[in-house]
Amino acid sequence: MTYLVLGLILFLGIHSIRIVADGLRTRTIARIGLNPWKGIYSMVSLAGFALICYGYGLSRGEPGMLWVPPRQTNHVNALLMLIAFILVAAAYVPGNRIKARVGHPMVLGVKVWAFAHLRSNGRAGDVLLFGAFLAWAVADYVASRRRDRAAGTVYVTLGASRDVIAVVAGTAGYLVFALWLHFWLIGVKPF
Repeated sequence: MTYLVLGLILFLGIHSIRIVADGLRTRTIARIGLNPWKGIYSMVSLAGFALICYGYGLSRGEPGMLWVPPRQTNHVNALLMLIAFILVAAAYVPGNRIKARVGHPMVLGVKVWAFAHLRSNGRAGDVLLFGAFLAWAVADYVASRRRDRAAGTVYVTLGASRDVIAVVAGTAGYLVFALWLHFWLIGVKPF
C-alpha cells in the first residue's frame, strides 16, 4: 500500500495547503504568480491521483479484510451517492440554492462519497482510501465555512431553475456512472 499512501499524501497534501497554511499559499502566489502556482498544484495533484489509482489497484489484490459490510448497505449507499453527485453538480451550476445553503457542495459531495464507500467496503485499502478522503473533506469543509464567515461571503441565488439544473445534471451523472462507468473504470458493479 506504499503507492496508495504516497498518492494520498501528495494529493490530499496539496489540497490541504489552504486548510493548514493559507498564508503560505497567498505569499507563494504573490511571489511566483497565479499561473505557475496552478501549474505546480496541478502537477502534484495529477501525480498524487495517478499514485492513488495505481496503489488502490494493487491494494485490491492484497489480503486485509477488516469487516464484511452487510449487503443491505447498498440501498442506503445508492441514495448517498445520488446526493453526492447532486452536490458535485451544484458546485458547477452558478446561482443555485444548494450552493447558497451549504457553501461548498463539492467538498460536501466528497464527504458523502467517502462516507458511503467507507461503510460499504471493508478491505484495508478501502478504509485507507475512503477514510483519508473523509477526514480531509471534514477538515476542508470546516475550514472553508470558517473562511466564508470571516470574509462575509454570501452566495447569490438566481432562481429555482438553477436548482433543477443541478439536480438533473447530478442525477444524470449518477445514472451514467452507476450503470456504466463504475464497472468500466473500477471493475465493480454497484447494483
